[in-house]
Amino acid sequence: MSSAEYGHDGPRETPDQYGAFPRLSPEQLQTLAAHGERRRTTENEVLYREGEPFREFLAVLNGTVEILHDLGGPEERTVAVHGPGRFLGELGLLEGQAAFDTAVVREPGEILAVPVDRQRALVSRDPVLGDLILRAYLNRRYLLIGLGAGFRILGSCYSPDTLRLREFAARNRLPHRWMDLEKDKEAEALLRRFGVRPEETPVVLWKGDHVLRNPSNAELARIIGLPAPSPEAGRYDVMVVGAGPAGLAAAVYGASDGLTTAVIDAVATGGQAGTSSRIENYLGFPSGVSGGELIERAVLQARKFDARLMVPATVTGLTPQDDEYVVSFADGSRARTGAVVLASGVRYRRLEVPGIDRLEGISVYYAATVHEAGLCQADPVAVVGGGNSAGQAALFLANHASTVQLLVRGGDLNADMSRYLVDQVERHPKIEVLLHTEVRRVFGAEKLEMLLVEDNTSGRRSELRAAALFVFIGARPHTDWLNVLALDEKGFVLTGADARPLADPARWSSLGRGPLPLETTLPGVFAAGDVRSGSVKRVAAATGEGAMAIHLVHEHREQAGNLVRAAGPEGHRPVRSSVPAAD
Repeated sequence: MSSAEYGHDGPRETPDQYGAFPRLSPEQLQTLAAHGERRRTTENEVLYREGEPFREFLAVLNGTVEILHDLGGPEERTVAVHGPGRFLGELGLLEGQAAFDTAVVREPGEILAVPVDRQRALVSRDPVLGDLILRAYLNRRYLLIGLGAGFRILGSCYSPDTLRLREFAARNRLPHRWMDLEKDKEAEALLRRFGVRPEETPVVLWKGDHVLRNPSNAELARIIGLPAPSPEAGRYDVMVVGAGPAGLAAAVYGASDGLTTAVIDAVATGGQAGTSSRIENYLGFPSGVSGGELIERAVLQARKFDARLMVPATVTGLTPQDDEYVVSFADGSRARTGAVVLASGVRYRRLEVPGIDRLEGISVYYAATVHEAGLCQADPVAVVGGGNSAGQAALFLANHASTVQLLVRGGDLNADMSRYLVDQVERHPKIEVLLHTEVRRVFGAEKLEMLLVEDNTSGRRSELRAAALFVFIGARPHTDWLNVLALDEKGFVLTGADARPLADPARWSSLGRGPLPLETTLPGVFAAGDVRSGSVKRVAAATGEGAMAIHLVHEHREQAGNLVRAAGPEGHRPVRSSVPAAD
């Protein structure tokens, strides 16, 4: 049954408590009207339906519209009710995804309909209107995630494929609900209803009756409407591997400079920054910005300049060929490119202690997003780590958990954490900092119950009660597939002066130079962000390196030894740099 509140004149409009349901001004409606059309509505008319792509941006001029999850299904409930001046839709409208809910007219009236393509362009051009819509859509997406709307993942908490699908959904900020086959009787009933055998799990239920048996990430992406995972045949001016801050910055600057640009990521846009609950030291955001909001803004900006995003798509190889490069993908496809920007980032290191393997993804996590926080409401949790990621996670989780214990191996919180975070962590009444503390073992039958920790100065051990453990203990780079470049002893990519002694002179002789500052041991292959040896592990630094990499791509394209120097087979000419090439 629907949970809408009804008055004498129909369902009551949902209050705008979190900035998710703002009202457009008459001037803003007039601006929109120049790009769309007014249309009469009828009672119970469906304006858009769950699972189908958005085709129009809709604003209510008269009447009311109810937004429902699982319309006609056993879990039907009201998400919101909108009256005059409100607009419909959520983040999927701007990103080309399918709708995660259904809009039904309750009181007939009139709507303003703007085709999606025109609306996306308008959002990019009008900063005030664009910011209002984007912030509302981001808040609506998080509300849907909190409601457990969207698709359902049915799988065992012990299944690696269940963990893979849950991670993919969480990292892409997709509304979904996980139903654990080990303890959810409703999940078992659904499997019987759809004739799914245990060996076919996990399964994804979409639109109530569409069943995907153990889908790949790419299959799930296609049904949700994420960007096409397979590259088109042909050639790009630059391919960016990794869609974190460095990769998205490279995509924005490359595409805005007129380069045919593709950005590829195996899991999601955002990288580690996309999982950050709050970034408070990023220039231009004095009150802070969530990682999700920063990344969604960057994605929209990249699409504005026609950068091609491919998520999820896994790069497996890089091969020099005729002064260009062939990039190979896990699905067997290949693409040619004149230059490559490696921005594949890092993954957090696992905590290697007895008992942890079977609890990973169940109550041991390596990210602290809305999804993980929702699983530990009002419970005590522990965070391991002494850097900024651990501090941000502790502050975020303190809004959900009963207590947060921050376990730091060293003796000084200031050693690896920014001062502003240290101040907030030490002042927060729900956070307890335990210095010189390391986890030695975890306990719990079906989920985490207890930690065995040790004071590494005295050797004294004690037990801590915790329903979830969040681990942020450093990272290792995504460079397992790079066997053609020089790496440092930890696997990070060497660039510039560090790469020069290991560069093959035969490859560089026709250019008359060595590697540029962010260039690797291969000409035209650059590294930016956390994957680069010696990089500063900050979002702003990664963004700057991504932009700088494109400037250096232009320098590389001007060199006499590069076949890209003249118009290629598709008519692309290089963009000239005003800075002379470095030696």
